[in-house]
Amino acid sequence: MKHAPLLAALVAIPLTIAAPPVVAQDGPGLSVTLPQGVTKSQLGQRDMQVLAVQIMLDRTNHSPGVIDGFMGGNTRRAIEAYRRNNDLPSGDGIDSALLRSLLDTQSGEMFRTYTLTEDDVSGPFYDVPSDFAEQADLERVGYKNPQEMLAERFHMDQGFFEALNPDAELSQAGQEIVVIARGDKSFSGEVARIEVRKDAGEVAALDADGNELATYPATIGSGEFPSPSGSMTVNAVAPEANYTFDPDDQKWGPDKTFVIPPGPNNPIGGVWIDLGKDGYGIHGSPDPQLIGKTTSHGCVRLTNWDARALADAVSQGVEVEFV
Repeated sequence: MKHAPLLAALVAIPLTIAAPPVVAQDGPGLSVTLPQGVTKSQLGQRDMQVLAVQIMLDRTNHSPGVIDGFMGGNTRRAIEAYRRNNDLPSGDGIDSALLRSLLDTQSGEMFRTYTLTEDDVSGPFYDVPSDFAEQADLERVGYKNPQEMLAERFHMDQGFFEALNPDAELSQAGQEIVVIARGDKSFSGEVARIEVRKDAGEVAALDADGNELATYPATIGSGEFPSPSGSMTVNAVAPEANYTFDPDDQKWGPDKTFVIPPGPNNPIGGVWIDLGKDGYGIHGSPDPQLIGKTTSHGCVRLTNWDARALADAVSQGVEVEFV
C-alpha cells in the first residue's frame, strides 16, 4: 500500500502533538487533508472530523462499526468506551481532550491507496438470493461484487467507499483505489471474559483483571426473541461456519430445515462463536450497516470484521456474561 497525505490537527488550546506530514490549525477541531483526486464535494455531508475520529477509534479496538463519516449511535458508543478506558471525562461527544488523546497514539495516515490484485477482481462473486432454499443451493454465500468485498475489508460503509472511488474500475487488476487506513484488530492481552451488555448494545472483551481489550457495537436479541441471561462459556469457534435453520428450534422462518454454506453473506456472516446453548452464539452479519440499529432472533450480531477479530482472540472455555 502507498500512503496518501494526511491528517491534520488542531486546537484552540496549546497542545504538544507529534506532527503528521500535514498539520493545520483549525479552531478546536481536526482538519483532514483529503487524498489527491478526492474532493470535499464528492463526499457530500460527511463530517471529516467524525470520519477521522471513527478511523482512530477503529485502530484502538473500540469499534464504531462501519466507518462512514456520520455521527451516530455506534460512534457515540465507541467514544464512551474509549473515554472510560483512557482516563477522560465521561460522555459521547468530540472535544479537545478526546482529540488530543487519540492523536497522541493514533496519528498517521487517515487514507491509503490500494492497488487491486488479480485475486481481488477474479472473485468468485455471487448472486445472493434472500430465500433460504435458494441460498442452500449455493456453493458459497460469498461477496456479491468487489465493492462489497473491499468495503468490508477496510471496515467502510459501501456508500462511503463509492464516494471515495466514483470512477474506479473494480474489475481491473492494477486499478488504484482510495481506502481508509484501518486498524489491524490485534489485542494487547489475552481475553478471559466476554461481556454482552444488552442495554448498551455492546460486546466487550476483557482480560483477567477486568480491563477492556476491545468493545464492539452489537445487535442483541429483541423483545420477541430476547437474548439469554446469566453466564455461558465459549463452546467452539467457527470462522467459516455454515448456517443451519431448523424450524423445530425456531419460532420464525420457513417450515423446513436448510443448511446454508459458509460465506460473508450467509445469515451469520460466516463467523460463529458458539455459546453452548442450542441456537445461541456471537456471530457476524451480511448487513454491517444495520448493527446496533435492528433486532436479532436472540443471538448477538457484530460486523463481520469485529466478529472475526473476537473469534481469533477467544478459545473454548472463555466465560461469556450477559449483563
